Amino acid sequence: MRRHRPVIGVPADRRLLGSHWFHCVGEKYLAAITDAAEGVPLMIPVLGERLDLEAILPTLDGVLLTGSPSNVEPIHYQGPPSAPGTWHDPERDATTLPLARRCVEAGIPLLAVCRGFQELNVAYGGTLHQQLQDVPGFMSHREDSTHSLDQQYAAAHPVALTPGGRFAQWAGATEIQVNSLHSQGIDHLGQGLIVEARAPDGVIEGVRVADASSFAVAVQWHPEWQVMNNSFSKALFAAFGDAARGRMRALAAKHTGGDV
Repeated sequence: MRRHRPVIGVPADRRLLGSHWFHCVGEKYLAAITDAAEGVPLMIPVLGERLDLEAILPTLDGVLLTGSPSNVEPIHYQGPPSAPGTWHDPERDATTLPLARRCVEAGIPLLAVCRGFQELNVAYGGTLHQQLQDVPGFMSHREDSTHSLDQQYAAAHPVALTPGGRFAQWAGATEIQVNSLHSQGIDHLGQGLIVEARAPDGVIEGVRVADASSFAVAVQWHPEWQVMNNSFSKALFAAFGDAARGRMRALAAKHTGGDV
C-alpha cells in the first residue's frame, strides 16, 4: 500500500513511574511531527545494545532526537563527574549515540533538539559544558521552573544565524529569537559539524552535519513548542518533513522499480 506520510522514529526516555520502568515520549514532539513535518511519529524504545538498530532503520524515513530532563553521561565525552543529583538516562545514551551516526551514514533525515543536539555533538566526538551558568563569560540559559510553561518557553534571547547557512535560508534573516531551557551546552564542537547559530554569549545553538547526504540538523532550543505559531520552527520542521518524504518516495521507487 502506498504511504503518503513519512514515518519518523522518536527515541524515548526511560523513566521510573511508580515501581516500574516506562519508555516515554513527550506529546509536544509527536504533535510537531504530525502537524508541522506532516509525518507519522513512531516511538523507539531505548534498549541500548538489545535494540537491533539495523532491523529498525529500514522502516524509518526520519528520526527526531528529543529534549529531556536527563543529561548525557560525561563518560561518553571524557568529562568530569556530574554534580550530585544530576539525572542521567544511560539506556537512552546507549541507543541514541550510535543511532545518530547510523542515521547520517544511512542517509536517514535527522533532526535533533536540546538533549538531542547535545547527543549529536557527543556522537561526533564533541564535548559538553555541564553547567553553562558556571562558566565565565556565559549567561544562564536555564528556564525558571516557577513560571508558567508559556513563560518558560517564551523567546529568551536572539541567535545569530551564519550568513549564507541553511538556517539563514529558512529564516530569510540572519537573526531569530529563541527560547532557552538548558544548562548543558557545547564545549568543543564535534568533528564534521558546522555551526549554524550562536547565542549572544557565543554558545553554539545550531549545527548541521557537513557531509551528510540528507537532512542532519540540530538546535539547542525547543522549536517543537507551539510549533505552528513560530515561522522559523514551522520552516525547520517542514524542511525535515520534506527530507523524510523524499526518502520515503525514493525507497518506494526503488522497491517498485519506477517512479511513485
